[in-house]
Amino acid sequence: METGEAGRPVVYLFGAAAGAVFGLPEVVREARGRGWEVAVGLTPTARGWLEARVPGLEELTGYPVKSAYRWPGQPDVLPVPDVVLFAPATFNSFNSLALGLTTSWVVGYAAEALGKGIPVLVMPCVNTALAAHPQFARSVATLREAGVHVLLGEDGFVPNEPGTGDALPFPWDAALRAVERVLGGQESSD
Repeated sequence: METGEAGRPVVYLFGAAAGAVFGLPEVVREARGRGWEVAVGLTPTARGWLEARVPGLEELTGYPVKSAYRWPGQPDVLPVPDVVLFAPATFNSFNSLALGLTTSWVVGYAAEALGKGIPVLVMPCVNTALAAHPQFARSVATLREAGVHVLLGEDGFVPNEPGTGDALPFPWDAALRAVERVLGGQESSD
């Protein structure tokens, strides 16, 4: 296991543009309270939504919030992660990861992490209409087959009905428990 500052495990926390992304500052505090180093990555749209909160996230983590690929020759300023948690992952980001379409840095990094043997956990944030789309089920199967921990259903995210917004709170506690299991070597099948 790689470690960050003072031997602490490193968790990359990635978010896409779903309402739950506004909870990231509290999730970072909770993760740091568990003894983890945290680096945040956002899709470009999610970064736009959180632009006013980016300085606070950077202060909380001690790292820049990444949302774009670095230029050739530019140094990587983030520590190597022990685990990647992509939550919330929108329908677009979730399917893009499954299909290997890496048009955003967070999707690209999550895809590469799989090839590097870094555990990847993804908690989608979709409504029931999007979850019923045939590509979503294929993406769930593809990601699970690739070794991704898809946090969906009873021990993860349960889709809401369309038009209800955040009818149910996003299950951040389940996501953090899953990270804890992976870091502790107690991985369970999803």
